[in-house]
Amino acid sequence: MAVRAIVKHPDPILREKAVKVTKFNANLHKLLDDMAETMYETGNGVGLAAPQIGVSKRVVVIDVGDGLIELVNPEIVETKGEQIGPEGCLSIPNVVGEVKRANYCRVKAQDRNGNPVEYEGEAFLARALQHEVDHLNGVLFIDIAERFLDPEETEKS
Repeated sequence: MAVRAIVKHPDPILREKAVKVTKFNANLHKLLDDMAETMYETGNGVGLAAPQIGVSKRVVVIDVGDGLIELVNPEIVETKGEQIGPEGCLSIPNVVGEVKRANYCRVKAQDRNGNPVEYEGEAFLARALQHEVDHLNGVLFIDIAERFLDPEETEKS
């Protein structure tokens, strides 16, 4: 495993639609392992998409405190409700925006071996799932933020 450098906005890879994964092999497993290690190493990330480390593949890792979720070729298949809350991004340091998201999200994907998996989440996990899938489609939270917040204020709340 290795910690990879985080790609920063406005790097063009962050605006590309990531490529579907078709090979479930040792290279993919290493990518997933490196992504998890990189996310944990930052100390404040709860999700990471492959484009954020310069790899245009439809792969994300998420951990909102309930354990690591690995998603390959994720697709949002259902959303319900609404929430508005603060979001930040490892690729856009020191920027926090207030973003409207669905309060419930169901995602179908594949695991590291190509087996079908499904995750559903509410509140914070739903937000993280939507944020990371957006990355795979070249959408950043700054594109959909309703307003921007002072990062120091959000740390106090």
